[in-house]
Amino acid sequence: MGKNHPVGIFDSGVGGLTVVKAFLEQLPGEDFIYFGDTAHVPYGNKTQQQLLQYARDIMHFFISRGVKAVLVACGTHSSVTLPFIKDDYPIPMVGMVKAGARAACRSTSSNRIGVMATQATVNSHAYSRAIRDINHTCQVFEVACPRFVPLVEAGQLVGEELEMAARQYTLPLLQENIDTLVLGCTHYPFLSPVIAELIGEVCLLDPATEAVAELKAILAGNNLLKDSDSNSQAEFLVSGDEASFARVGRRLLGQVINEVKSITLAHG
Repeated sequence: MGKNHPVGIFDSGVGGLTVVKAFLEQLPGEDFIYFGDTAHVPYGNKTQQQLLQYARDIMHFFISRGVKAVLVACGTHSSVTLPFIKDDYPIPMVGMVKAGARAACRSTSSNRIGVMATQATVNSHAYSRAIRDINHTCQVFEVACPRFVPLVEAGQLVGEELEMAARQYTLPLLQENIDTLVLGCTHYPFLSPVIAELIGEVCLLDPATEAVAELKAILAGNNLLKDSDSNSQAEFLVSGDEASFARVGRRLLGQVINEVKSITLAHG
């Protein structure tokens, strides 16, 4: 493992590309391998045991490819599996939850924070714990949004079905008078325009910027930042259909996504 090795980034599908966008802004010279576990999307209805197996398989693959760090670009894995596996590997792993919690605590003035996430993340209460670890006076209101990920994976980023779902999920949070809303799933920033219109002056937070800043600091602290200023070399891999991933992904990242390959992971 050295400076010129790539960073591993993974999610259940295209959601983690919102994190790749922040990665390219802050670490434009770093190479990365992106893995979208599209064969198992959505993650929100999976058991902890299933999610742990997926995470270990992905990490086994990343280690075999010699990555120097891993960015867990998935709210569900950051909540459910990262706390259990982060000490099992000899490389830094950075997730979304602590980053989102820090950003939320800086943002809020009323200490009333909302979180939109998958059912698995909500069930874990990871965001509530992380936010209260920073500021125990905060009240955290979490809402599961099961209709969002399938819509994003299908590329349906506008339309009546999305607006109805967004209204359903934001209403109970607005009734709690939150002043900050954390997008606790990396798919949800695709839907920011629709959500922002519904929540008005409430601060809408994407944890990706904070998470990538944390990764950058860790790489710098371990003398692992790439020396070269050349543009990053990107590799995009999925466990399911590469065509739909490429189509939806290019709507966010454009031609950064040159080629997408479908692979089958060995059990780690």
